[in-house]
Amino acid sequence: MESPVRAEPATPTLAPRNHTPSLSPRAEAKEKRSEESEGTADECEAVDTEEDPICLSLLSKMTVFVEAPAEDASEKAAAEEAAAKERAEREAQRQLLATEELVYTERNYLRLLQVCTCTIRSNLQKLQPQLPNLDSMFLYIEEVIDVSGRLLSLLDQKQVTPHDPLFLETLCDAFLSLSTDIESAYKEYLSNYSNVTALENSYKQKEPLWTEMVKVIKSSAPEVNATSLSFFLVMPVQRIARYPLLLQTIMKHTDPGHPAYSLLEQTAHAAVAINCRINEYKRFREVADKYKKTETLTIRDKINRLNSHSIAKKTARLSQFIKHETGIAPKLVDEEFDALEGFFYLLENGIAVLHENVETYLSHLQEKRIRTLVHKPLCALRELLAGPRNLIRKRLDKLLDYELIEEKPSLSYDEQAVANTYKTINTLLLNELPQFNGLALTLLWGMLGAFSCLHKDLAADMEQLFQGFAQQLPHSSLEPNAFWEWAECSVLEGARMLESLCRNVEDQLNAPIVQPLSPGSQKCLKVLTDKHGSGKIYQLTGHVVGTRDLDLSLNRGELVAIISEMDTRGDRRRWLVDAGGPRGYVPSSKLVRYHQVTMAPPPSPHLTVTTMDCAGGVRRHSYTPDIRRHSFSPDTPQPVRTLSMTMPCLQVFAGYDFTARSSHEVSLRAGEPIRVLEPHDKRGSRDWSLVEVREQRGYVPSNYLAAVPTSMSPTTPYH
Repeated sequence: MESPVRAEPATPTLAPRNHTPSLSPRAEAKEKRSEESEGTADECEAVDTEEDPICLSLLSKMTVFVEAPAEDASEKAAAEEAAAKERAEREAQRQLLATEELVYTERNYLRLLQVCTCTIRSNLQKLQPQLPNLDSMFLYIEEVIDVSGRLLSLLDQKQVTPHDPLFLETLCDAFLSLSTDIESAYKEYLSNYSNVTALENSYKQKEPLWTEMVKVIKSSAPEVNATSLSFFLVMPVQRIARYPLLLQTIMKHTDPGHPAYSLLEQTAHAAVAINCRINEYKRFREVADKYKKTETLTIRDKINRLNSHSIAKKTARLSQFIKHETGIAPKLVDEEFDALEGFFYLLENGIAVLHENVETYLSHLQEKRIRTLVHKPLCALRELLAGPRNLIRKRLDKLLDYELIEEKPSLSYDEQAVANTYKTINTLLLNELPQFNGLALTLLWGMLGAFSCLHKDLAADMEQLFQGFAQQLPHSSLEPNAFWEWAECSVLEGARMLESLCRNVEDQLNAPIVQPLSPGSQKCLKVLTDKHGSGKIYQLTGHVVGTRDLDLSLNRGELVAIISEMDTRGDRRRWLVDAGGPRGYVPSSKLVRYHQVTMAPPPSPHLTVTTMDCAGGVRRHSYTPDIRRHSFSPDTPQPVRTLSMTMPCLQVFAGYDFTARSSHEVSLRAGEPIRVLEPHDKRGSRDWSLVEVREQRGYVPSNYLAAVPTSMSPTTPYH
């Protein structure tokens, strides 16, 4: 068995001579570092050549870290694009819903209004007893229904749906084209809505009647469960205010880059402007309704209304008015309004004169058609004049108040309210008075045209009636052409004679107006005579048009009473007159003293008899035949009165109508028999006679009396 071999330590040996000597420690460290760097390079070369997997994974991770920021930016852009697209789709959906809401609610709104005006209204009209002023509840609602139906029809004509891109443009075009009609329809309805609610409240005061109305409303529209008419009638008030809200909602969800965005914005602004103008018009109407009412107050009511504020206000107005009249303060002049006011008063005067003439005409000729077609509309038109007249007067009062505060640098709340009221009334009159004047003039021309046509029909009836009696005329045997030629010549000859007579009468009377007064002028003459006396009554020789402050516009022949023969500045060319209502100045050259136009009646036998009374004087008696006076001595027991042998028996009649103007006079009717008590007045003037008629005594003009002989009878002397 072999024993293990034991290694023996090596013995050191000497180096050979040619061996390199050992290096210093510093050199050895430097050499060692150089060898390590070479080793590292060799290792890297080995790695590159061998492609170590660990190194490859590290390199791939470093590449991912470098490329990650670019991938995050693209993903973020994609996410933002998707969010914007989703937001645009959401806005488009909201726009579609708002558009559909506008169209759907408009159709439902129109349907409910039609149910109210057709079904419910017709059923309410069947109630017994009938509802008073039921038609006033539905005033102006037909215009609202019409304009709403036209709006929907314009949308239906284009045959586009809310999903169509062109629908928004079609909607805006339809609304803008009807904006004027929408405003005119809704502003009248909204202005009258307060009357609708007041009338419905009056129905509610009658409980049985209101119960029946509620039953009719529920049965006529069971799907809406309405319990009053105001449920339907308030819908136009709410609808006109919703148009701006709906259009603004659509615009809010519409992209500004949409082709119809600018048109939609214009439509929304137009809807807001319509509401503003309707509110302003409603405010004007409320002011007009407040001041145009005519109040009939007693003296006690007026006294009860007096307080410190009203007294101070009226005193300030009176002071300002006096300043205007005396020229101390200038008057605020508005030429446009002054022209409208003058035309209104001229129109009012013409309507009043025509009304009086038509009434006089109908009193002599009972024509039913004229009463229906002319007189009744004329009365209604005359009543309508009261509203504008009261507003014009109230404007003058507010103008005086406004002039007092106009110059103030700052106004209080009450003063600002006064200024706003004046501006509101002035603007209302400037806008509405021309329309009223035009419509009133059109109605006046229409009534005059109807009057002319009825006269033409009456003349045709008379001609037809005349043909039945024409055979009895002495010239009926003539040929038609020859007969009408003869008739024309006779009429022309009579016209020439009448014209000559008129000229002679005019020359004799030397008066500017040679015709009897109309009934209206007679009333005016009576009022002026009672107030100022007959000595101050003057008549106009021509038309007068006022051109200065307080000048009157009067027609030829009108009567006035002289108040002062000069104006406030001492100018005698302008006289202050009273025209039976308005007072003002007229040129003195257009005035002449008025004297009653008379028509000479047949000669009346003013035969008087005188006899001695107990005092030895002369006493006049009433209408008696002429008696010659005989001389007698004091011894004679009594005078002898001798009558002629034959005298006509006379009956005195009233030749013309006469209206008493004072308590000393008595009224007459033409053809009425009367008894003459004294053929003169207390001063001995024969222009007036004391008569007795219908058991009443009074004075009448002597030339209004006519004596007609009835028979001839012999008379004998009497003692």
